[in-house]
Amino acid sequence: MNQAAVYIPEKLFFKIGEVCDITGIQAHVLRYWESEFPTLAPQKNRAGQRTYRKRDVEMVLRIKELLYDDQYTIAGAKKRLTNEIRGASKLKVVTPEMGGQVATTPPLPQLVPTESLTEESSDIFTDSHEDLHEDSAQAAYQPEEPRPAMTDERRAAIRRLREQLRDVLTLLNSKESQTRVPRR
Repeated sequence: MNQAAVYIPEKLFFKIGEVCDITGIQAHVLRYWESEFPTLAPQKNRAGQRTYRKRDVEMVLRIKELLYDDQYTIAGAKKRLTNEIRGASKLKVVTPEMGGQVATTPPLPQLVPTESLTEESSDIFTDSHEDLHEDSAQAAYQPEEPRPAMTDERRAAIRRLREQLRDVLTLLNSKESQTRVPRR
C-alpha cells in the first residue's frame, strides 16, 4: 500500500483506535511496533492513552509498507528507516557562488556505548546490510563513504577516548554526590 493512497484527517491527535482504522493495523501490532521501532513513539495523555500525531501515523504507514509490501524483516526495516532518517536530516545549502548547486552536510555521528568499545568488538565499525531487501531498495542504497580501516592507532585512540569519558563520568558523579542535600 502506498502512503499517498491513505487519507489522514487534519487533526492534531489521534487515538489508537483511529490509527487502527486509518492504517488497517491492529492495536496490539501498533503497540509491538512501538517497542521495536524507536522512531514510533506516540505520547500518552494524562489518562495514559496513546495520542498519535500525524507524523506518527505516517511512520506507521511507512513501517507497514516496509514490512508488508516490501517484505523487509523487522531488523531490515529498522535499518532502512534509520538510513532514511539520516538522509533526511542532512541540511541542504545553496549559495550564489555555487551556481544553484546543492551541497549537503553529513549527518551527526552516532554515539557508541563505552562498554561496546573493546578490542574484540571492532566489527561495530563495519556496516552489515544482510537484512536489507535484495530488490530495488538494495540496488538504490549507496553508502556515503567507506569507513576507514580499524588500525591499532585508531583502536588506541578509541581506548584513550573511552578512558577520558570514564574520568569525566567519575568526576560528574563525585560532584553530584558532594552537592546533594541530605534528606531529613
